[in-house]
Amino acid sequence: MSDAIHEYLSEIGRRGGRVSRRHLSSEDARRMVRVREARRAYRRFHAQCFWSSPPDLSIGEEDIPWICEGLRRHGGRRAWETAAKLCP
Repeated sequence: MSDAIHEYLSEIGRRGGRVSRRHLSSEDARRMVRVREARRAYRRFHAQCFWSSPPDLSIGEEDIPWICEGLRRHGGRRAWETAAKLCP
């Protein structure tokens, strides 16, 4: 690879790395993780706890208490433990 191409690609990489970095507060990052874990729990326990809801339901932060309630009411021990992590 020629030096000019190498320098060009290096500059693009540096610029892209600086531009694409997000700055999240700790609170925002924790909320994103909770939503991701709630979505995972919904998919994992859908047949057992959420069978009356569509499998491709879009889960948001406002749905987390509902998911915890469903896990505790209709799930077994693993579902209960997952709910305990989601809604302390």
